[in-house]
Parts: sequence; structure tokens; C-alpha cells
Amino acid sequence: MNNKIAIMILLSCPALAFAADTGQLPCHTTAQCNQQAAKAGASTGSLTTRDGNATSKTDQAEDQFFWLNKINKASTVMLTEEKIISPEMGRKIAKGVEHVIDQAKQPDGRRPKDVLQIESIITEAIGPDASLVHTGRSRQDMYATFRMAKLRTELLDYSDALNTLRERMLATAAKNVNTIVPAYTNGVQAMPITYAHYLLAYEASFDRDAQRIHELYKRLNRSAMGTAVLANSSWPLNRKRLAELLGFDGPIENSLDSSQIAPSDISLEATGIVSSTAIRLGAILGDIHTQYHQTRPWLLLNESSTYTSSAMPQKRNPGVIMRAREAASDVVGLAQTVIFRVHNVTTGMTDYKDPWAEIGFFPQAIKMIKGMNTVMDALTINPKRSLEELEDDWTTSMELAETLQREHHIPFRVGHSFASSIVTYARANGLKPKDFPYAKAVELYAQAITKFKLPDPAKLPISETEFRQVLSPEFMVMTRVGLGGPQPAEVERMLAEARATLSADRVWMRKTRQNLKDADVKLDKAFNLLLDAQSK
Repeated sequence: MNNKIAIMILLSCPALAFAADTGQLPCHTTAQCNQQAAKAGASTGSLTTRDGNATSKTDQAEDQFFWLNKINKASTVMLTEEKIISPEMGRKIAKGVEHVIDQAKQPDGRRPKDVLQIESIITEAIGPDASLVHTGRSRQDMYATFRMAKLRTELLDYSDALNTLRERMLATAAKNVNTIVPAYTNGVQAMPITYAHYLLAYEASFDRDAQRIHELYKRLNRSAMGTAVLANSSWPLNRKRLAELLGFDGPIENSLDSSQIAPSDISLEATGIVSSTAIRLGAILGDIHTQYHQTRPWLLLNESSTYTSSAMPQKRNPGVIMRAREAASDVVGLAQTVIFRVHNVTTGMTDYKDPWAEIGFFPQAIKMIKGMNTVMDALTINPKRSLEELEDDWTTSMELAETLQREHHIPFRVGHSFASSIVTYARANGLKPKDFPYAKAVELYAQAITKFKLPDPAKLPISETEFRQVLSPEFMVMTRVGLGGPQPAEVERMLAEARATLSADRVWMRKTRQNLKDADVKLDKAFNLLLDAQSK
């Protein structure tokens, strides 16, 4: 009687729903595989590679399907080496993994991005033993490993792009060691420097970005593989060997950290470096674009890099500047999206694990660099006009106070007051440094001496010739002394050092990429040994 009642209750209930096993769902084409996984809310990879919006051909090719199979190859090698599976089973699984990779190359091949869908294709080739490849693993450590590898690729691609910008800045600086230009503080003309000095200042900041990337790489190039969900497994997996085969410098030690915490702070650090660069690029672009506010700018783009107005014949719009600045602003905005995705999320959620990839952060960052490169390539400088800009104002007045202190022991504040009174009188009367009456300077100097109650209100201790020379922008730049100044000799020294640093950065990049290639060779060699044994 009880059995009959139970059966009647079951029959009267709605059909029971079960969680989707993506490995059991239809997966006959790549589109169907991804659709089924997406329907269940399983990860199907970032928008970056799925939409073809990648940082390089390597990034495009090494998508989630590629990396899950690479992990499968490394797992098969490690499991066999550690005798967790027999050599015969290792060879069998290797054959199944090879089948997945080979079938994907066919016109109708499948490239699913879900772990169980890939395992299902292995099963088609070798049967249920395919699941042994998953010994001691989880989607958690596999996806964490893929994401870190993808971040590694995209960060290196960005670093290469940044170096192309640094190279352009140094090349432009080399042509403008003696180009005198105004520098500004608080939006007001402050002192004369050279344009090379200006460019080297920003290039030095981008050098610091390169250093930050190098330091980050030590923390980033670590593997989560072998930690299963977050607390390892009962299998003695060789995590160091897995890291080595996959091109990482070693494992992230703490198993919880590896897949559940490191993805958060490492990606925040990476996007933070790039967004900082974007902010500084915005400043450079602003400095160039501001010149278009003037009727006679000294920084311009060549005409072929501007476009005309549809209505106003006189206009030459600097579109490439605006596009580059927009790209930089987009990078800053996307970096905030990464922060918001990480913010206020409990440990273990997917929200924070790869938002940078989903929103195409690094492809946008490279677009930003390319835009800035376009601006640098189109930039023209008019040294005569920039010097005129300086000679039309009193940017060198501080040198007058310094000369009185250095050569004639007049307290700086007295000299500063004297120079300020000259500027006030000159602006009130429309006078420029070249035509300011020397006699009036003598009179104002006497007033300054009296104001500060110094003994012996002597005549201005510099001649008219010296007075004119001291107020010359060229003289002020050429007479700067000390480390890091705008004087040509020091600029040449900094330029040489910057070139050497950039060269060393490129050596680091080549070595780093070669290490990754070497790891691929080791993995393929170890994996092919299993396959060769199978064929024998």
C-alpha cells in the first residue's frame, strides 16, 4: 500500500528538474556547444577572443579551448609521471586529447570552451576513461590557470605596445634637444625648458610603468593548476611540474588564494598600471590639443592628419588627437568597471575573476597606444614660434632674482620683489622683456632696496647687456645646472640613458617570451612521448 501511495505522489508531481551536465548536453557544433553552456550559465570564455577583439594573433589563437587542451596535455603528462595513472592509461588519454585538438582543425570541428564538453569529445574517442584526465582537478583551477595565462599574454602585448610609444617619444626628443618651449604650472607659463626635456619627463614615467609590469609579472606568472576547487584533492598532484609545463614560474602556493583571491588583486594591479598610463597620455594629448586654441600654435599635426570643417573653411580639426584621448578615457573608465566588479563580492564568486577580459580592457589599451603613436608620428614643432611665445611673456623673471643672489649676494626675496615689480609695470604698459626700459629697471631696483631697508641703495649691479641676457629664454635654459635639468648636455645624457633602459626592457621582453616558447616545447615533447609510445 505504501509503495502505491509513493508512486501516486511521484506521478502527481511536476517533472523533476536537474542541474545541467554540460558534458551530456548536445554539442555537435561550436555554436551549439557554447549555446548549451551559456544557457546553463557555465563559462564560455571572454568576449575578447570570442568577438575577435584580441591584443595579438597569439591572444586570438590561444583562446579558452586552446588553453583547456593545453592543460589537458600537461595534466596527462604529470599524472603519468607521478604514476597516478599507468603509462598505458596515460597514452590512451593522450590519444583522446589529441583527438579533440585534431577534430577542431576540421571545417566542421568543435571548439567548445567548457571543461565537460571537451571531456565529452575525449570520451567519444576513448570511452569513459576520459574522465581520468580530470583527476584532482576542477573547473575552478583550470579556468583560473587559463585566465592568468590570458592576462599574461595581454599584459606582455601591452608592454610591447608601450615600448613602441616610448621609442617614438625618444626619437622626437632627439630632434628637439635645443627646441626651447614654455612649461606650465597651475595652467600659467612658468619657465622655459626644451621639448626634449618635456618628452623625457613623460617617457621616464612610462619607464616606471615598464618597471611596474616587470614587478607584476613575478606575481602574475604563477599557476593555480592542481588546487582543484580551492583546497587541493586527495591525489598527490605535482603542482610545480604543472606550472613548469604551462610556462609559469611556479605555483601560487595557497590553494584558496590561487583560484579565488589572486585573480582579484592581480587583475586590479594590471589594469591599474594601464589606467595610470592612460591618465598621463590624456595630459600629453591635452597639452598638444590646447595649442589649437591659439591662432599661432607651436605644436601642430601635419595637415594630412587633420580634417576640414563641413562649414568653416579655416578649420583643420585634429581628429587623431581626439580619438586618442577618447581611447585613453575609455581605458580609465574600463578600469573602473574592473574595480566595481571586484567591489563588495564574496570570496569565490565569478564576478571578479576576469572582467578585464570580458570588457576587452587590454585590446582597448593597445588601441589607445596606437592612437598616441599616430599623434606622435604626425606631430610638428615650430621652434621659432615656441621661442616667440616665451619672449612675449616674463617666464624668465626668476632668473633675474637668482642672478642678483648668485652674482651680487642680494637676498632672493629682495630680488624676487624687484623682478615682480618689473613684471607688474611691464604688463600694465604692454612691455615685453626685449623692450623693457633699462632705466625703469634701475628705478624699480632702488625702490626694492628701500622697501627691504637694505643699507646703501646702490644702482642695479648688472649692466643693460646683462639685463637683456638674463631675461633671454635661451640663456636661462643653457645656464641650468644639476641633475635632470633642461640644459642640452644633461638632456643628451638622459636621452642616452633612456635609450639604454628601453633596450634593456626589450631584452627582458624577448627573454620572457622565449621562456614561454621553451615551456611549450617541453610540454609538446613530453606529450608526444606518450603519443609515440601509443603508436609503437
